[in-house]
Amino acid sequence: MNLKRTATIVVVGGALAAWLAAAMTSDPRDLTSRPAERNAAADARSETLAAEVARLHERLRPTAEPREPARNLFQFTAIRPRPAPPAPKAALTEAAPVVPVAPPPPPFKLIGVAEDAGPTGPVRTAIVSGPGQLFLVKEGQNVTLRYRVIKISADVVELQDLGDMTTLRLALK
Repeated sequence: MNLKRTATIVVVGGALAAWLAAAMTSDPRDLTSRPAERNAAADARSETLAAEVARLHERLRPTAEPREPARNLFQFTAIRPRPAPPAPKAALTEAAPVVPVAPPPPPFKLIGVAEDAGPTGPVRTAIVSGPGQLFLVKEGQNVTLRYRVIKISADVVELQDLGDMTTLRLALK
């Protein structure tokens, strides 16, 4: 087996050396071009191509001169003189009355009312929708820290604002 391996290495190495030697030597043939043997048909095609290129270059040239040769391409409008600033207004001697802005109504909505039978009559639970929440409340419970349920009827819920003690009525729609 050692003999076969050695013979394979020698043959492959010799082939590689022959290939490299052939690549390193120069070719004895003369590779100079011969102008007399040029093809006449290729000359005719190149002249036609040159004429076509010249015609296209002429066509691409602008035929009209710009009307305003002195215009600025980077300025969109002409600069106009600024008008004189208006005369200052006289100061008001009397201040305008300040009108209090009413707070926006709370973002509550009555969605429904549920009833359960109780020993003293129906016990109602209001379903109130708030900002991103749903509240299930009975009379006397708070909807939020600010509003408390005062009364629940079949289609109306009364909420009392604990800050200013105003009453807010929510009705089913």
